[in-house]
Amino acid sequence: MFAAIDIIAAPFVLAATETAEDEGLNPLVRVVPGLMIWTLLAFVVAMLVLRKYAWPQITRILDARQTQIEDSIDAAERTRQEADQLLAEYRERLAEARAQADEIVAKAERAGEVAEREAIDAAKVKREDLLEQTRRDIQAETQAAIQEIRREVADLTVAATEKVTRKTLSAEDQKRLVEEALSELDFSALSGDRRN
Repeated sequence: MFAAIDIIAAPFVLAATETAEDEGLNPLVRVVPGLMIWTLLAFVVAMLVLRKYAWPQITRILDARQTQIEDSIDAAERTRQEADQLLAEYRERLAEARAQADEIVAKAERAGEVAEREAIDAAKVKREDLLEQTRRDIQAETQAAIQEIRREVADLTVAATEKVTRKTLSAEDQKRLVEEALSELDFSALSGDRRN
């Protein structure tokens, strides 16, 4: 396009240069009416050609570029809004997860405390049961031992009396002697029933 303008304007520029050299003035300063008309005519033709062929293409490319930039800005804005929304949802879910974790920990602590109390209570009950059973066993063993001692004392009393008297006692005399001997002994001290 510029080549066409150069071809059209070249003879005029040469003519103006030769005329300016003849007069001794700088051709840029000197006014040459023919050159000026041809320059204006070349300029108008170049403008018309540019307006008809180049400017619509340039305008279309610039509009497409502007549209692309606006679309990119809109897409970036949408992406930023989506990212903000996702971040807000993430923070909300994280807060919910923390609340659930805190609740689970609190429940576990409460369950642990309840289990500990129940275990302590069960241990106390079992201990009391064992102590009571041990007391009963000791009481039963003590009563059995006392009964055994009574029999031994009765037998020893009868044997001692027979040796001292050198005669055999009747059943009635034996019973009376045994009861007297037993009444003199304090079996309450053996059984742990003695009260101070």
